[in-house]
Amino acid sequence: MTEPLHISDEQCRRVSGIMEVVGRRWTSGILLAVGLGAERFSEIQHRVDGLSSRMLTVRLRELEQAGLIDRIVTPTIPVSVRYRTTQRGLELLRALQPLGQYAHRWEPEPGR
Repeated sequence: MTEPLHISDEQCRRVSGIMEVVGRRWTSGILLAVGLGAERFSEIQHRVDGLSSRMLTVRLRELEQAGLIDRIVTPTIPVSVRYRTTQRGLELLRALQPLGQYAHRWEPEPGR
């Protein structure tokens, strides 16, 4: 077995902060949906099974505050709102890919 990589206490604290945001229920699914091209509220909700409108609203605000997505409002009638992954959000999605591979390998399927 190889030795684990060295992670400083400061890095560990920062990772914990990010994991708190991403680890909230629905958040990673929403971030992934936006990262894969869903822009409108209804598109995002459709791609994340079981997600209520209220919870989607809450999580979108949190992701926006965390700088992971942008909310783009176009002043038309009716107003058009779209969401886009920021550079920071895209980098986070790339960083989560190895974690997804780990989960696929080591975690049992949901419902088992």
